[in-house]
Amino acid sequence: MNRVLSKLRSKETRDYFMSTHFWGPVANWGIPIAALYDIQRDPKYISGKMTLALCIYSAMFMRFAIKVQPRNLLLFGCHFVNEGAQLTQGYRFINYHYFTTQTN
Repeated sequence: MNRVLSKLRSKETRDYFMSTHFWGPVANWGIPIAALYDIQRDPKYISGKMTLALCIYSAMFMRFAIKVQPRNLLLFGCHFVNEGAQLTQGYRFINYHYFTTQTN
């Protein structure tokens, strides 16, 4: 227990929690959380263009998070979750607009 507390109090840990390497991904988690929440909404509200843009965006930043030194696994995880959520939304968009008959 003392090892854990001393690690949490270390300068390296404080520096990490006060850096953009930590706060950037934390702030970015709003996008996948919103996408996961929207999975339950009616698919007629899904924007195909925005979903495609967010898929490309997350794929690019997943690669960036791995290539940047030191690796930013928090950023990678955020974009990995977002990529999955956006692919799900893309599937729902295509299924709703191209494979189901809508009645008004």
